Amino acid sequence: MQVLLARLACPVYQCFHAIKIKKNYLPLCATRWSSTSVVPRITTHYTVYPRDQDKRWEGVNMERFAEEADVVIVGAGPAGLSAAARLKQLAAQHEKDIRVCLVEKAAQIGAHTLSGACLDPRALQELFPDWKEKGAPLNTPVTEDRFGILTEKYRIPVPILPGLPMNNHGNYIVRLGHLVSWMGEQAEALGVEVYPGYAAAEVLFHEDGSVKGIATNDVGIQKDGAPKTTFERGLELHAKVTIFAEGCHGHLAKQLYRKFDLRANCEPQTYGIGLKELWVIDEKKWKPGRVDHTVGWPLDRHTYGGSFLYHLNEGEPLVALGFVVGLDYQNPYLSPFREFQRWKHHPSIQPTLEGGKRIAYGARALNEGGLQCIPKLTFPGGLLIGCSPGFMNVPKIKGTHTAMKSGILAAESIFNQLTNENLQSKTIGLDVTEYEDNLKKSWVWKELYAVRNIRPSCHSILGVYGGMIYTGIFYWIFRGMEPWTLKHKGSDSDKLKPAKDCTPIEYPKPDGQISFDLLSSVALSGTNHEHDQPAHLTLKDDSVPVNRNLSIYDGPEQRFCPAGVYEFVPVEQGDGFRLQINAQNCVHCKTFDIEISDL
Repeated sequence: MQVLLARLACPVYQCFHAIKIKKNYLPLCATRWSSTSVVPRITTHYTVYPRDQDKRWEGVNMERFAEEADVVIVGAGPAGLSAAARLKQLAAQHEKDIRVCLVEKAAQIGAHTLSGACLDPRALQELFPDWKEKGAPLNTPVTEDRFGILTEKYRIPVPILPGLPMNNHGNYIVRLGHLVSWMGEQAEALGVEVYPGYAAAEVLFHEDGSVKGIATNDVGIQKDGAPKTTFERGLELHAKVTIFAEGCHGHLAKQLYRKFDLRANCEPQTYGIGLKELWVIDEKKWKPGRVDHTVGWPLDRHTYGGSFLYHLNEGEPLVALGFVVGLDYQNPYLSPFREFQRWKHHPSIQPTLEGGKRIAYGARALNEGGLQCIPKLTFPGGLLIGCSPGFMNVPKIKGTHTAMKSGILAAESIFNQLTNENLQSKTIGLDVTEYEDNLKKSWVWKELYAVRNIRPSCHSILGVYGGMIYTGIFYWIFRGMEPWTLKHKGSDSDKLKPAKDCTPIEYPKPDGQISFDLLSSVALSGTNHEHDQPAHLTLKDDSVPVNRNLSIYDGPEQRFCPAGVYEFVPVEQGDGFRLQINAQNCVHCKTFDIEISDL
């Protein structure tokens, strides 16, 4: 691994800052790397340049205040909030006093959750049987289900038969950020201590090697890594058990994978990048409850991906639309963002958007590996839940319900150990191994097992269409009971071909009405950072982006990033280019870490 991006947490600021993006990508050119012998310094973070070796930090008080809890949860998404709420429900039922603390990097619960999802309410019903009476924001039951294959000019309808993963009967179209906010209110009402605006930056360990808890991020640091006069050390939160619910490809989970070798017996995870927009459209075109999915154009058959368009019933004519591209694509000239913008001009899509207004944009990485890629879930002092280990049902395009159920099962397993008076733990941090056992006995495992072969079946010569044929034959007929398990084809970054072996892709210019540029898109993402703070995007080797990524792959990071964070700019002296990181634009999608980590 020649370069590793650590998605190091940063404080959340509510003020918006100027956005810095280059509109044009660097073209393929003969001179790609700097002629100077000194590699421009990009990374300033203390994990690469230790503070005890930096004279600017001499005399700075590095003591951290510590709090004790029974359970600490990292991440206030559906999984983390489900675990927190279930723990307090059990504590109330059994009249036990359990302190549960939850930290979340967003300034408000739900603020970093992309709106627009189709929710299977099964886990929600288990956690809050009276969710309707409590006012859960599930306002749009699915009333119409459509699926199609797109060519450049036409849409070929495909019937959705009962029992197929894409069937959404009984599901709800939701603004997931609103649901997460509501879940946060329920958790707080149950007694969970919720701390928004505090990002977990470091895993803490006991001397016996078990997890002790986490430390939140330091604040008051300049962009060059020096302390400001306002510097404050982060807070330590210690617990008997720490639950990691960071979401896809979390930076703390990656540390735990290495520390406890959690991925020793599973395949490398495979990912997708999902881009999403929220629009207010002409009311005459609004079909509340309609769910529309497509595959095909503008992607070729060897590039996994597809689209969705959901009509919400939220008091105004809203639609959530998005585009997913598998990160195992081959052509380094492909831009998921520009493919998304191009897709919106398809004759079956554009009419819905004409006359409307885009009001939000975002992007996230998605775990697509399924059952084959789930790591070991428990370790002394902690466990993994939700999209962090990856419970997404890919052909169903749903992971919220499985994430929530994993949080519920984790809470129940932890509660049993916390209240076991005869428990004898080998480590200070509790090792809740029954959580993984309980998960494998649950409907989550059964559901993921049934669809385990659908995503890897797309690696055949027929590509995505081969996966559709496989689904129609083996899933619909045998319901996933075939006596074999297909494998993925290694890590996503291994699939990328050198630029010399690929054809550059010419994308049309955005029209500013249906399609847009990155500048206007990131301004609607709601994720902003202070300009004068260290980049939370950290390279292990500052020379690799130019000497390898740019020279061999023509700098794919300047195309796959959905926020214009990475651009190659001319060096100040001599010939060639250097990588510039516009960290203030980052929408926390994790794509760079996935695509570049093994190049």
